[in-house]
Amino acid sequence: MARVFRDEHGRAVSVLIRSLGDIDLAEESVAEAFAVAVERWPVEGMPPSPAGWIITTARRRAIDRVRRESSRDRRHAESLVLTAADDPPPEEGPVRDERLRLIFTCCHPALGRPAQVALTLRLLGGLTTSEIARAFLVPEATMAQRIVRAKNKIRDAGIPYRVPHDSELPDRLSAVLAVVYLVFTEGHRATSGENLVRTDLCAEAVRLGRVLVELMPDEPEAAGLLALLLLTDARRGARTGPGGEPVLLAEQDRTRWDSGLVAEGHAIVRSCLRRGRPGPYQLQAAIAAVHTDASTAADTDWRAVLALYDRLLTLSPTAVVRLNRAVALAEVDGPAAGLREVDAVLADHPGLDRHPAPHVARTALLGRIGCPAEAAAEFDRAASLTENVAERAHLRREGDRARRGARGAG
Repeated sequence: MARVFRDEHGRAVSVLIRSLGDIDLAEESVAEAFAVAVERWPVEGMPPSPAGWIITTARRRAIDRVRRESSRDRRHAESLVLTAADDPPPEEGPVRDERLRLIFTCCHPALGRPAQVALTLRLLGGLTTSEIARAFLVPEATMAQRIVRAKNKIRDAGIPYRVPHDSELPDRLSAVLAVVYLVFTEGHRATSGENLVRTDLCAEAVRLGRVLVELMPDEPEAAGLLALLLLTDARRGARTGPGGEPVLLAEQDRTRWDSGLVAEGHAIVRSCLRRGRPGPYQLQAAIAAVHTDASTAADTDWRAVLALYDRLLTLSPTAVVRLNRAVALAEVDGPAAGLREVDAVLADHPGLDRHPAPHVARTALLGRIGCPAEAAAEFDRAASLTENVAERAHLRREGDRARRGARGAG
């Protein structure tokens, strides 16, 4: 059931929004359909088409609710009854894609970027409000209000549920690419749950990335995003150990990387370079290409990585980019230089202290300069800030190892 939810929630919500024209009703009806499935499927068995069953059941639940609510316009209710179908809708084509329609709706320019991303993660990814709030480093109540306001704005402004015309695509491109990237990011390193990776979200983001490239073949940033996703996802098989624990890039068995995805990603990066219109996603893809081009961690061309981060920083001067650049800086100029930069990022962005990433970066650098006790404290701090069970357990084990090293050194 959990797998069906992960695989089909976004598509079911997308189909129901198009049928009903009401985001809340669609989302609630799909939730009710899954609740019914939890009761029936263990007894009756899983239907031949789980997605079709969920969509049909959700549509029927929506019709029943509309009939019960006297405040709704009668003709609206009647139209829903007449248009409802017992059979699931036909599979979408490569561009007429329900989930892509949903992303473009959520990414309407009338909505702010945080609202665009949050609403898409809620509707497409099926993430809970608390999971999204942790990803954004904001209180759950704040995120709930943000999602409600975004839904209300779509409803009140009559924002159409469709893929925009060609002339409208450039205005939406940046937001849509950001949303697809963040869907992948949540899948690549889940903010909560038992597992480090949510393969359903990774696969969905890659699929949407391919659709976007087909929809906008002349947009190098769409191609750059796809290359970045492919090269990152290629490492998935080596990113976790036998117990599901994270395996750092330097320690991964590179023979377990997906060579087909690596080759495809590299080809796209080369094509982007020939266009001569570099953007943030293309530069991140180029960085991933340098990493995946090295047969061993020691072979990594860190000077090239640092130079690419320097260019990326001019286009996207964010705390995350600076933090990643600090890791590359440590490889070129030494761990002390990297640690100074991490600390500078934390000083400039105090809110980042509530995220595990900078503390994880500090642990490695502190260990390299011979400060195991301080590294252990950073591992503990990072572990306290993550809701991901696998990551938390890994950080606690590493913290214990660093403490043993500190006692041995003493």
